[in-house]
Amino acid sequence: MDLKQLECFVRVAEFGSFTKAAAVLNISQSVVSRQVRQLEVELQEHLLLRNGRGVLLTASGQRLFDHGKGILRQVQVAREELREQRDTLSGKVVIGLPPSISRCHTLALVSAFREQFPGCSLGIKEGLSHSMREWLLLGRLDFALLFNPALSAQLHYEHLHSEPLMLIGASASDLPHTVPMADLGRYPLIIPSEPHSLRRLIETQASRHDLALDVCLEIDSIPSLLELIKLNMGYGVLFRSALAGSDSLPDGLKAAQIVEPAIPTHLFIATSKQRPLTRLAEKTLAVVREICIP
Repeated sequence: MDLKQLECFVRVAEFGSFTKAAAVLNISQSVVSRQVRQLEVELQEHLLLRNGRGVLLTASGQRLFDHGKGILRQVQVAREELREQRDTLSGKVVIGLPPSISRCHTLALVSAFREQFPGCSLGIKEGLSHSMREWLLLGRLDFALLFNPALSAQLHYEHLHSEPLMLIGASASDLPHTVPMADLGRYPLIIPSEPHSLRRLIETQASRHDLALDVCLEIDSIPSLLELIKLNMGYGVLFRSALAGSDSLPDGLKAAQIVEPAIPTHLFIATSKQRPLTRLAEKTLAVVREICIP
């Protein structure tokens, strides 16, 4: 048994798919299949049950999977500890940011990264929370900031920040200072489409309170959504920091907090439980905390 065989097997078991495992490992599916088959021959055990929808672990495969995850993690930790002995940081880190945070903070992040980690490379991928969650699982991101993420046994979440949702209207509208949740259905809404995390949160709260929403437009682009609100074509439901990088609202808009009850939105750092952060990623995460958290 060698580490390449073990890693191929563990990734196939994690994702239940040779195709996804090959994408994560950046090798062909045939190579992954051959490595796993060689492992089965060497151990004289069937490790995976293949079916039309993917693969399942046999009893022997489950035992090897439990051991294999720990072995690979220890190998990764050993590599990182050796790297930490070096005097200078090197390498590349790729992070995922929601559009609202990316729009306000990318310039400051890039400037701070270049100043603190010269010679290192930074990649920033912008996406919705459900997309970035998948990128994390596939190993395409070192870490990501996610709003209201779905639970995952393969990811670790660290809560960073919460703030209440606001009903956003044009400055010329008659929007009061606060809006009870029960009255939200009276306002024609311009909100993102599924599976946007904000849309899921609004729909979940409306269902919980047996409230029918009046969705007049579905717009995924927050800047376009705000322009439509300024033209008094409807109302939006957003959190304040999604509107601008400062405490003041953009010109042409007013905001009312949704109350009775308030609806909080939660921001988390998400990291993979299978892939420890490199030293560069840990230090970059510290910079993100400093710059991006209100």
